[in-house]
Amino acid sequence: MTAHGRGDPDGALPRPSPWRLAAWLWSLLALLSGLALTMVMHHQQQQRLQVERTLIRDELANKTYASLQGRLYAAESLLRAAQSLFLSSEEVDAGEYAGFYANMRPREQFPNLLALAYAQRERRPDGEHYVTRWVQPASGNERVVGLDVGTQPHNLAGLLASRDSDRATLSAPFHPVQLAASGMAGIGATLRLPIYSSGPPPQTAEERRSRMRGSIAASFRLHDLIASALPERLAHNLRLQISDVTGPQALPLYDSGTGPWWSRDGYRYERKLAYGGRVWSVELRPLPHRVGVIGGGRAILLAGVLASVLLALLVYSVASARQRALAQGWRMSRRYRESEERFRALNDLLPALVLLAEAGDGAITYANQASRDRLGQHVTERKLPELFEDRDLRTQLQQDDTRGCGRVDAILRSDAGDGFWASVAISRVMLSGRSKLLMVASDISEQRQLTELLSHQASHDALTELYNRREFERRLHRALDATVAGTPLAVLLYIDLDQFKLINDTSGHLAGDQLLAQLAIVMRKQLGGTDMLARLGGDEFGVLVTGVADRAEAERIAERVRRCIDGYVFIWEQRSYMISASIGGVMIDRPGILVKDLLAQADTACYMAKELGRNRVHFYSERDDQTSRRHSEMEWANRLRWAVDEHRLVLTYQEIWPLPLAAGGDTDIEMLLRFREESGQLVVPGVFMPAAERYGLMPVVDRWVIETTLANFDRLHPSGGMLRMVAINLSGASVEDERLAGRIIDLLRRYRVEPSRVCFEITETVAVRNLSQVARFMEQLRAVGCRIALDDFGAGMSSFTYLKNLPLDILKIDGSFVRDMLTDPVSHLMVRAVTDIGHRLGLEVVAEWVADAETVQALAALGVNWVQGFSLHRPELALFQRD
Repeated sequence: MTAHGRGDPDGALPRPSPWRLAAWLWSLLALLSGLALTMVMHHQQQQRLQVERTLIRDELANKTYASLQGRLYAAESLLRAAQSLFLSSEEVDAGEYAGFYANMRPREQFPNLLALAYAQRERRPDGEHYVTRWVQPASGNERVVGLDVGTQPHNLAGLLASRDSDRATLSAPFHPVQLAASGMAGIGATLRLPIYSSGPPPQTAEERRSRMRGSIAASFRLHDLIASALPERLAHNLRLQISDVTGPQALPLYDSGTGPWWSRDGYRYERKLAYGGRVWSVELRPLPHRVGVIGGGRAILLAGVLASVLLALLVYSVASARQRALAQGWRMSRRYRESEERFRALNDLLPALVLLAEAGDGAITYANQASRDRLGQHVTERKLPELFEDRDLRTQLQQDDTRGCGRVDAILRSDAGDGFWASVAISRVMLSGRSKLLMVASDISEQRQLTELLSHQASHDALTELYNRREFERRLHRALDATVAGTPLAVLLYIDLDQFKLINDTSGHLAGDQLLAQLAIVMRKQLGGTDMLARLGGDEFGVLVTGVADRAEAERIAERVRRCIDGYVFIWEQRSYMISASIGGVMIDRPGILVKDLLAQADTACYMAKELGRNRVHFYSERDDQTSRRHSEMEWANRLRWAVDEHRLVLTYQEIWPLPLAAGGDTDIEMLLRFREESGQLVVPGVFMPAAERYGLMPVVDRWVIETTLANFDRLHPSGGMLRMVAINLSGASVEDERLAGRIIDLLRRYRVEPSRVCFEITETVAVRNLSQVARFMEQLRAVGCRIALDDFGAGMSSFTYLKNLPLDILKIDGSFVRDMLTDPVSHLMVRAVTDIGHRLGLEVVAEWVADAETVQALAALGVNWVQGFSLHRPELALFQRD
């Protein structure tokens, strides 16, 4: 039998040769290399996804923690307001308490509020008891009235803790009687503040216990309180569990899910929240998510495995081609073509870009369908280095050693010149004895865009698209590090808008946001390309200017920014507002200063600019720290609560002169409030009034001013009983009190003051906020003979239409128009228009902030009736307070 008969019927087969063994080894090497590249790419993809998930979860977790903390502090603010009611009056009755609750409308902010209750301290033979006397709302809290707090140990413990510390105290969780009465399940807690008797604030625990009058408390259902503070996205991403860990045993308070924790990727967020004497453990872990069969990472893994297998088949086919050609030329040719066709057909289905190129000249010899679709149909006519935009990477690909190009993120260019980011893996392989470059790439443009977007959001303000405070402080660090002797100076400007709260109050926060966005564009046009403008928060902006020659140039830059804001007119829904800003400047001219100290100096300089009259620039100097002693709103609120008892409030007067100016004649004055520091220095209202308005203390202050003025009416001014008129300012909170008009009328009768000699001033903003109620208030006072003045006209709405509906006697032009009328034609036109309209309505017109004799002459020419300002008369202490 011949060898042909014993072998394949188509011809004799040769014996196995070393070529076949080498082919399998090269095929295995290619397979392992492809799998290694695939695993590396898959690992990188999983790491990116894990980092992105962790960033998103941390942001959501921190937002949840901050929201919970903010909710508790907001509840404390409600109690502080209620505490102020009791501290301002020794005799608060049930009607006043109900009226306070109705005015505050706390359930608009806390729908989960169970009750706002006052417990009165009572001494009995068996000891002290705290019995609940007043509760709002009355509906649903019937069982709370008359309840002895001592019957609820956790509630009583919180009350005693707040009594001894004079701080807001949160009770341990317990079952409120309201829930038990209504058949509702769940646990609650109370937040408490003490009520002491009148006098200076108690300093020791013994003094606080002896002066304890009662306790004010807000009770909540804990599950509802916590749930209302959670971000909407939390329920779809993380599971939240909160426990009270104050004591030795943890008490569960809230759980947003059921079942065991899901911690497949090991993420966990845990933080302690300490507040009101209690410590809560806030723990968040990820919720299970269904993942598709083929996700982004699995798709790359599957594509890489397929590419590796196909590459191994290709390598095997090429490596064994010579041996099979010698054995069976025609069968090898047919099978090779079939194998190549199968390889191309399968490889063209891969989503990854697969290319083969010559190692020598980089000519591309193969590109799968994904490569041709993304890089162009003629990609095989190009060379591999030409695909890359990076010049250094192109140079390295042309060298013999290409190990540095193994795994990189690079921009690839298509035939049309379009660029896109890709994750590229390039390896050198041997095919049929020839060195080849195998490139496998995947499009990561969307991932890069997401990364760039997250980076932009981390350093920019979402509303104005300016840099945010964190990025601004980082740039300040760099500017301070670069500050050495002999280098150009830098300057920090701190910008705070004047009367920004007015726009929010009259037109809403949407209008305020729109104003901030527009001013960001206006200010940016005044700065150079290297200058940095940032929004630091609220209506505060920061500017960092480098390469400044000297202090004079820095002042010119700051003044240019101020003028662009001062000349801007903001129009919103047929209302127009004149905008101005106070700017504080600090020269960055000495190394070693900290960023926080630099910002504090800029804030101090801005504060001094406001103190000097707003709408101006003030640069920081060392003496500002002594003259700008100010306190936070909370500190001022605590000081104002005892200001009347400690005789800290002082009345001054400023004379109002008739036009034309002449010696003698009747005297008019306006009463101005001051706060006397321990050192004897007088503090202007702009420092402490915001705190009084925020914490509801203005009615108390206004009542003191009214009664003190009327009780000493003939001892206010050296002219005594010859005074023609005394003007008294009223706040919005007082005007909205329906009982105030009757109180004023009683005081006029008690102190025998002629009503026609008293004028009450109400600002334009207060008047338009509740037109009908203010009109009723005015009518009541005018009915007995008092006069009414509309103050600061033009600063708010700048509208004449509502003047016809207000019973007025006097119209006072806002001082910002009067101050600029000689240099600004628009301000001059406003003063003329207000004067003409006022006279046509039969009103007397008064101009404020009169700065010089030229302005007096211009006002007299326009027909203004009265003028006042520091240039005419500086405020003096009332005569009765000079003793």
